[in-house]
Amino acid sequence: MPYQVTKTPIDGVLVLEPKVFGDARGFFFESFNARDFEQATGLNETFVQDNHSKSAKGVLRGLHYQVQHAQGKLVRVAQGAVFDVAVDIRKGSLTFGHWFGLELSAENKKQLWLPAGLAHGFLVTSESAEFLYKTTDYYHPEFERSILWSDPEIGIDWPLHLISDEPLLAPKDAQAPTLNELIANVG
Repeated sequence: MPYQVTKTPIDGVLVLEPKVFGDARGFFFESFNARDFEQATGLNETFVQDNHSKSAKGVLRGLHYQVQHAQGKLVRVAQGAVFDVAVDIRKGSLTFGHWFGLELSAENKKQLWLPAGLAHGFLVTSESAEFLYKTTDYYHPEFERSILWSDPEIGIDWPLHLISDEPLLAPKDAQAPTLNELIANVG
């Protein structure tokens, strides 16, 4: 099997560990193979966009999602390390409002699959990190939304002790509403 797949407490969120071949020269692994992904996960997803970001230590991006054109994401880190988080915001889900997080790094080569309907964010814990992700729908800025990274009801245990100061946030993330505020405004 080209991937070792581990289920998480959130339905549909999977940790994938690719088979890595290494020797004194370095390493090789397939970061994505559609046939092997489907065989390992049982999912037949079509990815339409690849994204690549670089961030400095302490940058926290998220928690992002799209209200229309929800994106499934396959995420990984090519350089450095991040604490990566998925939050279930699917209406009717048994784990609505729950979160799952893990370290993704160039060293561990783990990947995280997030089905459409989840919010996503990450905190850079190394000096810098290059973050790559495939999406199942295109980015639509007019439909992008954020949930407050420090929402006390969600209670994400960000490893802030690994950075020297408060996280560095985009203004939209620093001013994002909580999940309960979003629900109150929809209803």
